Amino acid sequence: MLVYEFVPNGTLFELLHGGAGDGSRRRTRTPVSLGLRLKIAAQSAEALAYLHSSASRAILHGDVKSLNILLDDGLDAKVADFGASALRSMGEGEFIEFVQGTLGYLDPESFVNRHLTDKSDVYSFGVVLVELATRKKAVYDDGSGSKRSLSTVFLAALRRGELWSVLDRDLAAVDDKAAVDVLQGLAQLAAQCLSPTGDERPAMKEVAERLQVLRRAEMQVAAGAGRDSDDGQVDQWMHGGGSVGCGHLDTTASYTTTETERLPLSADLAR
Repeated sequence: MLVYEFVPNGTLFELLHGGAGDGSRRRTRTPVSLGLRLKIAAQSAEALAYLHSSASRAILHGDVKSLNILLDDGLDAKVADFGASALRSMGEGEFIEFVQGTLGYLDPESFVNRHLTDKSDVYSFGVVLVELATRKKAVYDDGSGSKRSLSTVFLAALRRGELWSVLDRDLAAVDDKAAVDVLQGLAQLAAQCLSPTGDERPAMKEVAERLQVLRRAEMQVAAGAGRDSDDGQVDQWMHGGGSVGCGHLDTTASYTTTETERLPLSADLAR
């Protein structure tokens, strides 16, 4: 018998989309603050970073998606469902030649090469970040009956300089400069996670550290304190300005512009 921790608030998918994935149950759409989205993102990234780099053998999740992020009574995130996971030794250049995953979250590079790596999880987590920012499903109906790949639509909007056209309406209404900087930083991080090749993506540990920077910036914005200094911190991180403090984390955070022109495989093609 398996005994699991009870998580009364369901999944991140249900929080964002109001239902249970299969459409069998619907919830009223409730507002989700930017702070809560960043909290869930940062906690999930920390869990994945632990799996990748803090165990004697790296654990590759293999199926990172909003349905596999559970929320407890305090809305703290719990990464779950390791049915597609694999153990990997810490040796450089090793990979798992067996790829599962879910349409819309599956790393195009892994899909083509049949090689599961830690950067495959990073790609899937990038889709989760976009899901948090847009409140759209990884593969969604565009209103005309056609299915669209969220990652493809998001990267195309960034390439055109139209981020605000794809953000969730609750976030698009933000007009505070510091909060806008946080949203732009989140979008840029998501884009880097969605880079076409794994070598261009950050490690999950770096993703977690960057999310902590953004989360702390948002908390100071919400508190209305230290806004000027925090604006500088976020701007410095976004434009590759060197070291950024991150509470108990000791990290050097920098951002390199992600090339989004070359997305080799959309979810629609994979289908």
